[in-house]
Amino acid sequence: MYLTGFADEAADGIDDQIKATLELGWSNIEARNIDKKNIHDLSDAEFDVVYGKLQDAGVSINCFGSAVANWAKQVTDPNDATLAEIDRAIPRMQRLGAKLIRIMSYAVLEDRNPDDQLADERFKRLREIQARFTDAGITPVHENCMNYGGMGWPYTLKLIENVPGLKLVFDTGNPVFLNDRTKPKPYPRQSSWEFYSHVKEHIAYIHIKDCTWDAEAKEANYTYPGEGSGDVKRIVKDLLDGGYDGGISIEPHLAVVFHDASVGSSDEKRYSSYVEYGKRMEAMISAVVSDQ
Repeated sequence: MYLTGFADEAADGIDDQIKATLELGWSNIEARNIDKKNIHDLSDAEFDVVYGKLQDAGVSINCFGSAVANWAKQVTDPNDATLAEIDRAIPRMQRLGAKLIRIMSYAVLEDRNPDDQLADERFKRLREIQARFTDAGITPVHENCMNYGGMGWPYTLKLIENVPGLKLVFDTGNPVFLNDRTKPKPYPRQSSWEFYSHVKEHIAYIHIKDCTWDAEAKEANYTYPGEGSGDVKRIVKDLLDGGYDGGISIEPHLAVVFHDASVGSSDEKRYSSYVEYGKRMEAMISAVVSDQ
């Protein structure tokens, strides 16, 4: 088992992303943005600089938190842009030695019922995504976010059934604020533990975020791990008791939210809250291990 995280929540630049990682005593980053650019959108020259700094620091990229088929992509749109992202990502991931890439299953079509989401087209596209990455020696892991698979655990299992070999990255915090579309309107929120319990045999990787749901304001309030409704400690304990030996990646959202530009903070607060989050996650894991 190893710890890693979305270090772009600590800082925009690679220097401070590396600094935060090393301050925690970690050797991995889950890459997403560097200088506010997705790593497959960096120029060749920019990527060479990032690669060199990572090599010099002895820090690896264990996973690419990509935008492939994510909540900003519509399954009704042509697939060319997604395939182009894949083609750009693969050679850079191979150079970095990254073995995992986070993917999704396209945005929910809000004008359609949950069981009328063009599922067959989604399955077809994800089978191609899966094949392209696995052929390149990379494992795509699907996240339960604002996408088809994130509508509820039965939808994730439908993906597993229809995309042979697909593995999951389970995010502990997402169910807290996502509609449970397996139930009638008005949709309740999901249960992280319930979702996890039904899909855990397919999990290859974990994202740790935690939050509470403010029903009146209709928004998530992000917390340190174990302080929200994401069942973080219970899930981590169950994973480790079951022999889980993969990555645990922090995605705090305390100072910045990747998909909400209105949420921001000072550079100092971003950095310090990320490091503190990592330390608290380490303390939680140590407590779980000592109880085993």
